Amino acid sequence: MKYSPFYLSLLLLLVCCNTKKEKIYPETMPLTESVYASATVQPDSLYQVYSVVTGILDEVWVEEGDVVAKGDRILQITNTSPELSMKNAELALTLAKENYTGSAAILKGLEDEIQSAELTLKNDSINFFRQKNLWNQNIGSKVEFDNRKLAYELSQNKLNLLKRNYLRTKNELQTQLKQAENNYKTSMTLNKDFTLTSKINGKVYAIYKDPGEIINSMEPVAAIGRSDTFVIELLVDEVDIVKLKIGQKVLVTLDAYNSQVFEAKLNKIYPRKDERSQTFKVEALFNDAPSTLYPGLSGEGNIIIAQKEETLTIPKEYLIGESSVLTEDGEIPVTIGLQNLDRVEVLEGIDKNTALLKPEE
Repeated sequence: MKYSPFYLSLLLLLVCCNTKKEKIYPETMPLTESVYASATVQPDSLYQVYSVVTGILDEVWVEEGDVVAKGDRILQITNTSPELSMKNAELALTLAKENYTGSAAILKGLEDEIQSAELTLKNDSINFFRQKNLWNQNIGSKVEFDNRKLAYELSQNKLNLLKRNYLRTKNELQTQLKQAENNYKTSMTLNKDFTLTSKINGKVYAIYKDPGEIINSMEPVAAIGRSDTFVIELLVDEVDIVKLKIGQKVLVTLDAYNSQVFEAKLNKIYPRKDERSQTFKVEALFNDAPSTLYPGLSGEGNIIIAQKEETLTIPKEYLIGESSVLTEDGEIPVTIGLQNLDRVEVLEGIDKNTALLKPEE
């Protein structure tokens, strides 16, 4: 079959057009580089309340949503053993104080005995030295002198014995009193452990147990956090964590607020990586928080790491590898800078008049 010259020319033109590659030119525009992160809103200082003792939950003093002050009662656990121990310790302490300082104290009786022994010693001393003077003058009998001397020595020994007994008894009573005080303090501390209190000024966000359930040290019983301050927890991929610095701007969108964008500032970077998710946790604070927030609200965050008002950019799909572009003169190297999801900054190698061809996929 023969074709006309006109038909052949038209066919050749269509083939040439189809084989011609798409061509663009670099554009100057603002460019922002950011790090993406999943976001979750949580109350500041949120913590799980644990019990250090085991028992039965007897009373719940608050409800979820209640505002509490530091030291306010949250839950009461019942266990009669610590209460009885505290009462016994209190009785022992009262007895120890009475023995040591009371009107009928053991030491008071010993002091009376010492005073009596001192009077006896004084009397025996007078009689002994009077008899000794008489004996020196050859007056009186030897038996009478020996009796006075023996009575004097016995009185001395008795007084010394009573004084030693007094000191020993005093030390023992002091020790018993101190032990009773320590036991009472310990029992009071153990008894206080059965009343769980708030560690901060905040709000009760969760109560995990009902009255009658068993409480142990392995499971949390409540969750408490600040009621006036919320933080944004962001999970960042490990390849991006080195780009972050405290104070960087964060743009946050929350599912509950549709497409509304909230500004925040990065204020904390946790240095430990979560091995399961291979991410790092960072925290940001709202510059102007929404009027209503709840724990667990989720969304997305973009942490701004660099920003330029005007710079030369090209679409990412025109970049070959990490540092080359395709021009009408062939492939040439370029130096790139900032980049986002769609575009990349070109610092050196081409200008806005360089025509770029789209690489073949």
